[in-house]
Amino acid sequence: ALNEALERRVMERTAQLQAALQELAAFSNSIAHDLRAPLRAINSFAHIVLDEHAAHLDSEAQGYLQRIASNAKHMSQLIDDLLAFAQLSDQPITKQRVATGDLVREVWEDMQHEYKARRVDLTIGDLPPCHADPGMLRQVWASLLNNALKFTRQREVARIEIGCLERAGEQVYFVRDNGVGFDMRYASKLFGVFQRLHRSEDYDGTGVGLALTQRILQRHGGRIWAEAAVDQGATFYFTVGA
Repeated sequence: ALNEALERRVMERTAQLQAALQELAAFSNSIAHDLRAPLRAINSFAHIVLDEHAAHLDSEAQGYLQRIASNAKHMSQLIDDLLAFAQLSDQPITKQRVATGDLVREVWEDMQHEYKARRVDLTIGDLPPCHADPGMLRQVWASLLNNALKFTRQREVARIEIGCLERAGEQVYFVRDNGVGFDMRYASKLFGVFQRLHRSEDYDGTGVGLALTQRILQRHGGRIWAEAAVDQGATFYFTVGA
């Protein structure tokens, strides 16, 4: 009788938790939808004024309008990132064998046009295959590669190394860069939502990317961590799980 009562309570709690998660997902979708429309209007009207009435505005007024449009765009991206983070728990994971090296090269091929004006020395080492959801793993590699490119912006040549090593019988992938690095005293903040170790004025972004990356890897049974030093670059390590 005691076991039956405990099982019933567990089932009730589980049902309550599932209902709460569904309500949260619905709320997130509603908020995102309701916020997107006015943001699009703000951005559109700011650009219309700039395009059609710039001759009647002094440089200071034009600067204000450009800041309005830029911040509206940033807010829209923030909403998209938060929604992606909130919805991740509901996304089914379809694991299959992934040719990691091919995937990384595809990710770089897709994004390198954004950085064609920069000198980037990218080294891709031997990357053994893994068992993961290909779409989600693509997000992980894209996030970490974008992160490395962002924080090497001040370098004459961005040097990025992607590879894999074995630790305690486990495959550990890594992305290493020669960027600005960070103080390891604040490493615990890296993967929190909205947590930033550098000023947003210096480096763009919403502060959600690494949190999303960590959540994807956790859902796979993996983990992520980083090692760095100020002005000496950073290395992000991660495992994908079984």
